[in-house]
Amino acid sequence: MRFTSLFYYGVFILIVLFILAFIFPLVYEVALSGLILLILISIADGILLFKNQQPVRLSRKAIHSRLSNGDTNELLLSAENYYSFQVRVTIIDELPFQFQIRNFKIKTIIKSGEHKEFKYTVRPLERGEYHFGKINAFLTSPIRLIERHYKTEDPFMMQCYPSFIKLRQYELLAISNRLSDTGIKKVRRIGHSSEFEQIKEYVIGDDIRTINWKATARKNQLMINHFRDERAQQVYCLVDMGRVMKMPFDQLTLLDYSINASLVLGHVAWIKQDKPGLIGFSNKVTLSVNADRKGNQLLRLQEALYNAKTNFEESNYDLLLNHVQTKITQRSLLLLFTNFETINGLRRQLKYIRKMASRHLVVVIFFENTELKELLEQKPRNTFQIYEQTIAQKFDYEKRQITKELQQYGIISIYTTPQQLTVNSLNKYLEIKTRGLI
Repeated sequence: MRFTSLFYYGVFILIVLFILAFIFPLVYEVALSGLILLILISIADGILLFKNQQPVRLSRKAIHSRLSNGDTNELLLSAENYYSFQVRVTIIDELPFQFQIRNFKIKTIIKSGEHKEFKYTVRPLERGEYHFGKINAFLTSPIRLIERHYKTEDPFMMQCYPSFIKLRQYELLAISNRLSDTGIKKVRRIGHSSEFEQIKEYVIGDDIRTINWKATARKNQLMINHFRDERAQQVYCLVDMGRVMKMPFDQLTLLDYSINASLVLGHVAWIKQDKPGLIGFSNKVTLSVNADRKGNQLLRLQEALYNAKTNFEESNYDLLLNHVQTKITQRSLLLLFTNFETINGLRRQLKYIRKMASRHLVVVIFFENTELKELLEQKPRNTFQIYEQTIAQKFDYEKRQITKELQQYGIISIYTTPQQLTVNSLNKYLEIKTRGLI
């Protein structure tokens, strides 16, 4: 229980009246009557507020059972008034410390027996466990002299997973063949797929080169061979979890962007009848999910990526190569999410990447420094800014040299901004699948 500002205003007025009573004795009677009246009304207000053991029912629920990293997540607070009169309520939710929100407050009036819901949003920026505390309600009656502090005793925990909101968005678009709506390019098919599906009747527009003459002779009508995209190909996302992936952009790290993109890629690959897999590495291989098409494969990928963190160690590509050679025996598509800032950094690891590329189709995905790009677009105003831009141009030039160095050895590369990582990675995967490069 605590007194409201209205109570203290009344006390202040009474103090002034008692002081004036030293000059004007008649004012003393007014001040004394006011004091007695304030005490009686305060007692009545307290009885009204505390006569119910449970004055209101407070609860919290989320739209989804988990939090989606990097996305806006909606939560609902509900309150129901058990008093026989309307109350003014101030609700404060004890949000997890990861959000760093210290001014959360909802003010409202709830009538007797009324049930109200309040929607608010949070945006988590790191994966892991988020512990919500108690829900605090500060209640005042129509008298508004005393405030009652009521709180729930049911804190709960929510897990923050890689962005499953974007995952569902891409899943629906992939099922309806509308991936181009998000920037996914349509790639012209060269020739046709080599995987035979069925023999069907010829219709105008079919490729006459696929006519099956033996079936045509038996049926006495034109029949053609129908081919489909090759399926059950292994698609592995190799996620570098070393210290180079801790660099932040738009409040998310490169590792978070890579994990979100890996999850979307795995899901789309599963929809396209391929086998998604995952390897996470730094100074050792910390995550490994074998490529498969089991019904729980996507759940296994989510659980593996849910709490993945960098250990700030130098990435060991030699160990990665040994793991790939041991565990992946079938020719597969390997999408390597990493970051090279200098050409020398690439050359130290290039021999291991080339050995992987000799047996598999490797796509190296590394990041464009958007802050560096903004610096290059600015017009220098003094000598110091000229020096800054000169260094920035050197780094930008080295990044582009990395792409050319990889092309010399026939290794596909994607140089992308963190925000466009998912779209560009999906574009490359669909292009490779359409052209039958695996």
